[in-house]
Amino acid sequence: MLTGKKIVLGITGSIAAYKSCLIIRQLIKHGAEVQVVITSSGKEFITPITLSALTHKPVISDFFSQRDGTWNSHVDLGLWADAMLIAPCTAASLGKMCHGIADNMLITTYLSMKAPVFIAPAMDLDMYKHPSTQENLKTLVERGNHIIEPASGYLASGLEGKGRMEDPDNIVEALEHFFNNGVGEQQDLAGKKILITAGPTYEKIDPVRFIGNYSSGKMGFALAAECRRRGAEVTLVAGPVSLKCAEDIRRIDVESCQQMYDTCMENFVSSDVAILCAAVADFKPLAYADKKIKREKDNLHIDLQPTQDIAASLGKMKTNQQRIVAFALETNDEETNASAKLVKKNADFIVLNSTRIPGTTFQADENQITIISKEGKKEYEKKSKSLVACDIIDKLVSIL
Repeated sequence: MLTGKKIVLGITGSIAAYKSCLIIRQLIKHGAEVQVVITSSGKEFITPITLSALTHKPVISDFFSQRDGTWNSHVDLGLWADAMLIAPCTAASLGKMCHGIADNMLITTYLSMKAPVFIAPAMDLDMYKHPSTQENLKTLVERGNHIIEPASGYLASGLEGKGRMEDPDNIVEALEHFFNNGVGEQQDLAGKKILITAGPTYEKIDPVRFIGNYSSGKMGFALAAECRRRGAEVTLVAGPVSLKCAEDIRRIDVESCQQMYDTCMENFVSSDVAILCAAVADFKPLAYADKKIKREKDNLHIDLQPTQDIAASLGKMKTNQQRIVAFALETNDEETNASAKLVKKNADFIVLNSTRIPGTTFQADENQITIISKEGKKEYEKKSKSLVACDIIDKLVSIL
């Protein structure tokens, strides 16, 4: 609940500043009190009069009021707020926050902030990808800030890619979810041991080739982070991916389905929940060639055999006290196939996603899911995978 919460909204000089009006409206609609702090460049994109009309408060931009010389105390703002949200946040402001360059009211307020800080970056895709930006984001996360990752789509530059500020509704939802789960007040997975699989598996054909898929592991890693945030003891079984996770998550790296199967069978016995998010290869070569297969003929025939069905195997082991969440990635007849898997795997619910929804599933930063259980189905809007993880874990908590 955001009712009664005091939010400092920081606005920097980005074309996405106009979306701040939508954020303010949603925050106030949810019962929050909003104080805007805007940079000088931010005022080039949106006027303080507009923001003041929405918040019913004077907008703070300078250390002193130009009207009567009143001192605007960044220290008082840091003590007043229940949360600080910087949206949009430019690459320049990220750098200043990371390195403590306190040359404007917004950064000094950030440095004085006692409450949790949420950052919604907005910039062109190349700026977002740049090692400097990524290193700054990493540092800010390590210091306890919450990053609301930008979405992918068309950018002001005319290019298309990741860098667009997340949708205002999703930004407000992230804050609401934070307070609903009472970080520091309520950890609804405390004491639970959760086993999570993520990423692809590689099934070797010869020393240089394999059967695999496009899974990046982002959804599984988001689930691991959300479960850990809510107090669970997390074991993450990860296929070959380049992602990193928090040090307090027990990570086991595997490559093949057999390795993932063996690891899950060993760890599920002592787990309360298994969330099977990995995109496991369904088939592997019947025989492995210990030397590189040469291109000697026009056609090559490879016999395949099924891999171990991890979800079905764990479903057979499951006790009345354990829960299984399985994933179904479908290309057609989505709900029919997912409903069949619910029974076959003995899962408590299925998270269905479809390759037919653009900008979701493999390698994407967003997803759109339908949760299917014996009680029925619930469809969710397209949103970032971190927010999708929140929805999935909310459903899990409801059946524990």
